[in-house]
Amino acid sequence: MSLGVLSLHIHIPGCSSLKEKRRRLKPLLVRLHKEFNISVSEVDHQDVWQDAVIACALISSEKNNTQRKLQQIVKWIDTKWLDVEIVDEHIEFF
Repeated sequence: MSLGVLSLHIHIPGCSSLKEKRRRLKPLLVRLHKEFNISVSEVDHQDVWQDAVIACALISSEKNNTQRKLQQIVKWIDTKWLDVEIVDEHIEFF
């Protein structure tokens, strides 16, 4: 069994308030959960208007499957969710 956690530092250009940030971030978190069947949450930069750190957690039977699926999430956000920019990404296994 493999537990993988993908941390993504994302930039959300054009946000002028925390309320607007939540309004734009919430649909992304819901869609990630539905699309990839993962646990996802904002874990840092909650008080910064245009930045967020989100964590995606996935448990799988093999480490290779976990890594491949977490990398697919990064590619999916890059191609499908064009109103956010990925600043940094990091994958950890437990």
